[in-house]
Amino acid sequence: MDRIEEKIISIIDAHADELEALAQDIYAHAEQGYHEYRTAKIVSDFLKKLGLETKEGLAITGVKAAIGTGEGPNVALIGELDGLSCPSHPAATPEGYAHSCGHYAQITCILGAALALSDPEVAESLDGTATIFAVPAEEFQGSGVRDEVRRTHDVHCAGGKCELLRRGEFDDIDLSVTTHSLMVDRDSDVDLMLGNSACTGFVGKTVYMHGKAAHAAAAPHMGVNALNAACLGMSALGMIRETFEEKDCVRVHPYIREGGEAINVVPSRVVLDMMVRANSQAAIEKVSAKVDNCFKGTAMAIGCEAEIVNSQGYMPCPERLPEDILWDTAALLGDDVKVASIPAGLCNTASTDVGDLFAVMPVLNFTFGGSTGDLHSKDYKVSKPYPAHILPAKMMALLAYRLLKNGSAEAKKIVDGYKAPYTMEEYKDYVRKISG
Repeated sequence: MDRIEEKIISIIDAHADELEALAQDIYAHAEQGYHEYRTAKIVSDFLKKLGLETKEGLAITGVKAAIGTGEGPNVALIGELDGLSCPSHPAATPEGYAHSCGHYAQITCILGAALALSDPEVAESLDGTATIFAVPAEEFQGSGVRDEVRRTHDVHCAGGKCELLRRGEFDDIDLSVTTHSLMVDRDSDVDLMLGNSACTGFVGKTVYMHGKAAHAAAAPHMGVNALNAACLGMSALGMIRETFEEKDCVRVHPYIREGGEAINVVPSRVVLDMMVRANSQAAIEKVSAKVDNCFKGTAMAIGCEAEIVNSQGYMPCPERLPEDILWDTAALLGDDVKVASIPAGLCNTASTDVGDLFAVMPVLNFTFGGSTGDLHSKDYKVSKPYPAHILPAKMMALLAYRLLKNGSAEAKKIVDGYKAPYTMEEYKDYVRKISG
């Protein structure tokens, strides 16, 4: 461990109480994706107090600040601003949002990293740029929110990173570092799990069943029941599940957003929202076509019209086992810190817009422990604040320094060795084609 690394650790340790208070504040005030105004202000105010110039209002609530010499590679340290709808969570806001996925801890992490990296001596040691980047809306936003933010803010993508990519806010970034509350092996006592398992991507899908209203008791024969068509479509979906191949890690999960107009009226309009997930774009497209056939066919059987609107989802994440730099950085945190690698060959059927970052650049990822309960549930909580809030900040700051010291040799090696599926312009063209 060199002198700068010792200083990074000591700075974060000295501010541990401040960071813990910040974490608890954000935790208690979860906000919906693209509506994280309070959290974004906390981030921007914190960065400004460190003397950093901030860019704000990026894809509505994103915040960005650069640290370093400006020469060499630019490494983004990513934290996600949003909570999610979980009204049963003990810490849910009156609007029903809670940090039951742990994103608030990511924000604590990048702000802790900013504390250390913005120290003048540390910043001078960076042969490149570390960009602190708080991003909105990792949780896929429903069609109502998507329509709202498109109308009010010209936001075209359901995921914040996708929208920021579309807007060019990642054009100056060469490599991203992401983190998350532990997603696999949650019952273990691991403090840090290094690497990124494969994750599914998905397409968002809205099915509008158009029928015909009639008096449900006096003249049901005069109507066309859109709810019957929708329910029959979901039954058909259940019957085709046996055709999904295990290797594709397929998940399809719909819900009925609108189910009719009144109890005594034959439902004339039913709306279903769903996600079609798989671990490759080819599999997503294959399964998506099968799902469309389920609802088109049952609409025909009942006499309805099925209108199906697909929305850009997230791209699959490739498996990326930990590079040596992740192991070497974690070793600086002490012998009492338990570190493990992400299991090889695992397909995490959850999805994230980090997949869209992988589409255009290398991403280094680690996950952190200290929490109990299932993600996205009322049971999720942090039981050990240090490994959930402070340890990831140290890991993030030390990793940024190691990537960017000595002429940014490690960052350059990773960037040069990564073959992205898309160029940035190809990705933007794809987004424009799908989302407008």
